[in-house]
Amino acid sequence: MRITLRDVSKRFGTSTAVDGLSLEIAPGELVALVGGSGCGKTTTLRLVAGFERPDAGEVRFDDRVVNDVPPARRGVGIVFQSYALFPTMTVAENIAFGLRVARWPQPRIRDRVEELLALMHLGGLGGRYANQLSGGQQQRVALARALARRPEILLLDEPLSALDAKIRLRLRAEIRKIQQDLGVTTLYVTHDQEEALSLADRLAVMRGGRIEQLGRPEEVYGRPRTDFVADFIGIRQRPQPARRRGGRRHVPRRHRASADQRAGAPVLGGRAARAGRRAAAQDARGAGLAARRRRRAAPRRRRRRRGSGRLRRQGVTS
Repeated sequence: MRITLRDVSKRFGTSTAVDGLSLEIAPGELVALVGGSGCGKTTTLRLVAGFERPDAGEVRFDDRVVNDVPPARRGVGIVFQSYALFPTMTVAENIAFGLRVARWPQPRIRDRVEELLALMHLGGLGGRYANQLSGGQQQRVALARALARRPEILLLDEPLSALDAKIRLRLRAEIRKIQQDLGVTTLYVTHDQEEALSLADRLAVMRGGRIEQLGRPEEVYGRPRTDFVADFIGIRQRPQPARRRGGRRHVPRRHRASADQRAGAPVLGGRAARAGRRAAAQDARGAGLAARRRRRAAPRRRRRRRGSGRLRRQGVTS
């Protein structure tokens, strides 16, 4: 199913959360919304889900305007940041909850739950409660529940932010594989640039309720359109246009491309750059210390050689 947001705006009092945003997500595509806190990415997801109604503009599923359609009738699966599992229900009962609300026949519910337990690698855990599961297992249960009714649209609101790095990497790959296998149209909200770059078919960088840049991950990373996008993604500086000086093309020294940049490799900022600078500084300090030691040792070696020469001349051997 295609998702279209056309000139959508949402205000809360005097604060504008989403400001004239337009976005189209193709059927089966995964688009990631990234940006800092308060940029409007979660509000955009809530507008698609139906939890918020836009003050202006249209939200369309294919050719159908869904501005006034309640969330339960939109056919959307949602995974929240907090998972929102029912603590008094088992894993199987959590997954089956939406199916019971939709009044699926019991045999069909049982078959679907077993299918999802196998898909999410939760076999043998159907009888456990949420507090008996690890964070990664709880996330899989939440994803299984969202997919139980075979939604055509999947919304993920920072689903991996509460997990440690190792589990996050593994689940990131699993989510992507499941999304591609099922062909479900997905809107993925995250503040983690690396997560968005590795998962998304397209990436939308948001700022102040608007999209600063939308494109494929390699395009946004390699050719950021604004300084904000370059800084947020982790590029140290954005390539600057050349100026003309006396009819000749002139590029200021601080903007001249290095050999790596000319080869197409962006100059990284942030943690990687700091680590590189620290390593270079340590190498320089090590080289300087070794040179000082050699200088100190040189007079002693010369004195020893002179002493040995005098003893040889006097016929004394050591």
